[in-house]
Amino acid sequence: MTRVLQLVPLPVPAGYRAPVDLPIQEAFNSPDLDQWLRERGAEVSAVVTDSLRGMPADLWSRLPSLELIANFGAGLDRIDLSLAAGRGVRVTYTPDLLTHDVADLAIALLLSILRRVREADEFVRRSQWGKESFGPGRSTAGLRLGILGMGRIGRAIERRGDAFGMQIGYHSRHHTSDRLTWFSSALDLAKWADVLVAALPGGTETHHLVDLQVLHALGPDGIFINVARGSVVDEAALVEALRSGRIAGAGLDVFAMQPSNGAQFAGLSNVILTPHIGSFTTQTRFAMADSVYGNVRAFLAGDSLHDLAALPQQH
Repeated sequence: MTRVLQLVPLPVPAGYRAPVDLPIQEAFNSPDLDQWLRERGAEVSAVVTDSLRGMPADLWSRLPSLELIANFGAGLDRIDLSLAAGRGVRVTYTPDLLTHDVADLAIALLLSILRRVREADEFVRRSQWGKESFGPGRSTAGLRLGILGMGRIGRAIERRGDAFGMQIGYHSRHHTSDRLTWFSSALDLAKWADVLVAALPGGTETHHLVDLQVLHALGPDGIFINVARGSVVDEAALVEALRSGRIAGAGLDVFAMQPSNGAQFAGLSNVILTPHIGSFTTQTRFAMADSVYGNVRAFLAGDSLHDLAALPQQH
């Protein structure tokens, strides 16, 4: 019997109804997964996972019949794509479904910092309004928005920034737009930008791309927004830059270690933290889960799959 191993409960809001007709073994509910894998691992042909869990390295050898990894999310940095290609395992993901919401959150974090929304809320709640003045925020008009990564999410952020009257520059591996200013490095982009938004994949190639040098180049009026992966920024350097006033503020939806209690940012009023909610809207998460299970159903039926990840060429 063909089996599907689901490694994690999909992070969907309450009310989502997972399909009951698929032969799914929930690894997270298995009292003895090791024994189950020893007895049934060879029957597993598909794995359901998410971008935070990925495909653990020790599972590959225990699933010799694996043909599909259906990933909930756009991030693939925790799946060994070279190994998947070598074994002929197809990988699907949900790259387009979350673009709109993640881009919205990037702009929401930026606006919250520019207009001092959190401080203004606290100001009113402390009954300070009418007793003292509240300082001004900053306008988006003419702001130089630097985007790290010009993929789907980067382009969606660019469209939103343009609508707010911002100037747009970007850094990515390839020059993808003649209409926008391209910078050959993150450092050069940071020197130009007022705001630096990370919207690029995680992994070894982007690990700590935003380091202390880049943050210093952003400057004392600069703002850093991260809706990508916690690994793309040197978090210790970011904390130092925020505490010392090397940059003006940050909005973070992702962290080096997750879940995070934000303790490293304690006492800092110039940072806004959210618990990795970029794609966390009811509509988007339901659509992502439907996409994942739809690919599993298509695979089991021998039908074509959608949103296949590009795998490295094998030589």
